[in-house]
Amino acid sequence: MLERYLIVWLTVLCGLAFFWPDLLPDVGDPFVASKPVLPYLISVTMFAVGCLMRRDELRQVMRDWRSVLAGTIIQYTATPLLAYTFGHLCGLDEAHLIGVMIVGCVPGAMASNVLTMVARGNVSYSVSLTTVSTIVSPVVVPLAMSICLKTTTQVDVWDTAGELLMIVVGPVLLGRVLCRFEPRLQTIMDRVAPILAPVTILWIISSVVGANRHRLGEGVWPVVVALAGINLVGYLVGYFSGAALGFSEGVRRALTIELGMQNAGLGVALAAKLFPDYPAAMVPPALFTFGSMVTATLLAQWWARQARRTKTNGTTDNTDTGERAQLSDQ
Repeated sequence: MLERYLIVWLTVLCGLAFFWPDLLPDVGDPFVASKPVLPYLISVTMFAVGCLMRRDELRQVMRDWRSVLAGTIIQYTATPLLAYTFGHLCGLDEAHLIGVMIVGCVPGAMASNVLTMVARGNVSYSVSLTTVSTIVSPVVVPLAMSICLKTTTQVDVWDTAGELLMIVVGPVLLGRVLCRFEPRLQTIMDRVAPILAPVTILWIISSVVGANRHRLGEGVWPVVVALAGINLVGYLVGYFSGAALGFSEGVRRALTIELGMQNAGLGVALAAKLFPDYPAAMVPPALFTFGSMVTATLLAQWWARQARRTKTNGTTDNTDTGERAQLSDQ
């Protein structure tokens, strides 16, 4: 229920956060009150992700390291360039430009793995891409942000790398190690983590909406256009670059969704932590989370309908040929 209707919960929570003062004017605003703990919520999410990681996923990275490396390079090259291009084309102010650049530089979103499964794509490849892009983020993300924001804002590379280590990579590794050596914790997290991770992301995004409700009407449309460009062109780059490299249809779908969706929840936390003087920088990542979730869900459902239609017609669905066997081996 949580994963299948993620867009519904996101819409309801964001709407509640936006209209809270009108709906319950005499009650304290929990969305605004939780703003200082947003980075810690991201750490909780990444700890849950670490607990859910399996040996097979790490083995898959090693087995297909060439295609995973190619996909990671494409992602960390294409999305920052798209953010830089659309951010400047749309003439964004400094705060919104920072937020858009953060969207382009952060690693892939965890939700991409679920939507790749819906799209009948190669789930193991999607998980590998998300894992590798997250692990290398303390090195790549600060450099990408520094290069792309060089003419507008000073980015502290070491501070950014340290924050990513503390709130992203550290919790992932801690969750993986603790659950590896403590079976009882693994049993608990197998039940809790699949709920904990999306719930914390939902609360992070709705908290940003609540904290910035008075800014959402100020010059937001150019931001929406820039984010739509990153999202939609990202899909095209993912699919056709995969085709150019000779990837199978299932891998292309995984790469497409991975490039179109970014870990904008992490982007919100980075904007709050690294750019406290620019509160509006949190708005683009929050908007992107909602928008990319909608478009990726529609794309995944369209691909799933294609697969069902192909199966009904009695032809071979080559998106899963060989890849489902690979998954079953794991």
